[in-house]
This record gives sequence, C-alpha cells and structure tokens, in this order.
Amino acid sequence: MAFYDVYSHPALIRYRTSVCTKATLFLFLVLCLTYISPLLVAYRSQGFWIKRSTYEEQPVVRFQYQILLVAATSTEGDYLAWSTFPHLNNMLGPNLRIPTVSVREEDQNQDGKLDRLTFQLQLPLKPEEQLYSIQLLLTFSYQLFRMSTVVMQSLGYLQHSSPVPGARLWVSGDLRLQQRTPLPHRGLYDVYNVSVIDASSPFASSYDLEKILRSYQERNLTTVLSCPMPVWTVGRAAGSPFELNAEIRYPVEVISYRPGFWETIKFAWIQYVSILLVMLWVFERIQRFVFQNQVLPTVPIPVEKTHRS
Repeated sequence: MAFYDVYSHPALIRYRTSVCTKATLFLFLVLCLTYISPLLVAYRSQGFWIKRSTYEEQPVVRFQYQILLVAATSTEGDYLAWSTFPHLNNMLGPNLRIPTVSVREEDQNQDGKLDRLTFQLQLPLKPEEQLYSIQLLLTFSYQLFRMSTVVMQSLGYLQHSSPVPGARLWVSGDLRLQQRTPLPHRGLYDVYNVSVIDASSPFASSYDLEKILRSYQERNLTTVLSCPMPVWTVGRAAGSPFELNAEIRYPVEVISYRPGFWETIKFAWIQYVSILLVMLWVFERIQRFVFQNQVLPTVPIPVEKTHRS
C-alpha cells in the first residue's frame, strides 16, 4: 500500500544556555559579523557615502547686450575698439570705431527656454586698413532652477587671429558651464550674480581684457565658449566692412552637486541592505549547523505549537 504526505510543518526547537558560555560568545560574535560586516564592506568598497552626484538641466540664458570689441589692424599694435560702456568709449579717442550690431535669440523647440544666440557685427574699415585679429567679450545672465537656484552673470569670449588679413569671420560654438566645485543641492546660489565688467568705472584698467578674464577665471562657476569652429575668410573689397557672424548655442548641461542628507542615506541604505541579506543567509546556515550538531553544548528544547479556539 503506497503512502504519501498529506501535511507537514516545521518543528521549533529552542537551544538554551547560560550567560557565560561559549555558545553565548558565539552568538554575540555572529550578531556582530551579521550586522557590522555589511557596513564595513559597503564603506570599504568606495562609494558608500555619495559625495557628488549629477543631473541634467538646460539653463535659462539671456544675452545682456554688453559687448567689448578689440580688433588689430596691423602687426605693429594698431587697433580699433568699441564697447557698450560709455566710459571706455570716451577713453578710446581715435581708436574708437562704432560697428553695426544685430542680435537674435531663438527658442527652437518652443519649450520656453532660449536655445541659440545669433550675433552679427559689421565693423567699418578705411580702404587702407586691414584686420588681422579680433577679440570679443559678450555677457550673459545664467540661471538654473532644478536643484539649487543658481543666478549669475557670465562671459562668452571669442578670439581669432591670422597672419593674412580677413574680410569675414564665422564662428559656431556652445556656451558651456564649467564647475570647479559641486553646487549645493538646494537654496539660492547667487555668489556670482554681479557684473563681470564694472561699467561704472572711469578707469581704463577696469576694461583691460587680461584683467577681466583673469578675475573671471578665478571663479568656481563660469561659462566658456566651447568648440568654436572659426572660418576666416580673406579678400575684403576696399571700403567694405569686416563681418563677424557668431552662432552660440545654450545646450543642456550635466551639473554636479552635493547630495542632501536623505539622498545620501537612501543610497547608503540600499548598499547596506543588499549586503546584509547575504550575511543573514550565510550566518543563519552557520548557526543551524553549530547548534543542531552540538558543536557548542546547549540544551535543545522542542516547542509544541498550541492552537487557540
């Protein structure tokens, strides 16, 4: 006659011992290894505490209509200049040359954020003048909102030179964010929300390109015209102006920031628990082997389940 199992249930056995025994010491050691070793493993594996994280955001960029232009008309130091700063223009004297400027900002994907600046400049030249190099400073308002609120004034610097006099310069590039330190995860960050160029200063040193750029580069947060691809066209007709056309895009940025407390704990907890589950399984098997085989002397006591009606 064949038999088969109709029902089964686990038997509960308690293993008892006194306080000062090897079994108690073993249990204490197992508990420490089970719950402390995952913490040590996660910490020593580099990355338990997240010190820096990143996210993507397209900044809100606005051209501030502040321009500083310097153009070399010879290899002997002769130059022409112009700016939107009256104090500087008054100091230029015969080197002042007023260009024609056209600016257009576009929102190409209609998401409410501007995507590109189209800048066109025509600098009138005398028939005997030739242009060998050009330097251009543009100022922008730069804002971020997704994590911390960043508000700052920034620069775009464009420079090109050639041993052959030119008639036209075309440049296309991205206004990229550069970080030396991560941003905070929340709050207002407006340390650099000040004018990059002091337009109220009557001193020529305040408009010196080297001084402006050196001071700007000391900041922890800047923008730079990245990957400019200049096309220098030669063969200017006598009496024709020098043309500068620039396309500057405002791309999506990968921004580095310092995570807050809860974000740090969230990632630390995931790492700890993932290792803890493995340790629980391993040390449960070790304890079962030790006590069932009486490697350490204990008193096994079967416990019968009582059913309440």
